[in-house]
Amino acid sequence: MADKPKFERGTALSIFKSDRAEDFMALIVALIIVAIVVAFVPR
Repeated sequence: MADKPKFERGTALSIFKSDRAEDFMALIVALIIVAIVVAFVPR
């Protein structure tokens, strides 16, 4: 029972081969959303 992981990582649902690539794409998407909000929301 010691070799069983505590939780499922969910890698079967990911389209990326590594967690680092997934994190990097999430960062880029977040920066794009911030850029759109800054560009279109009036001050």
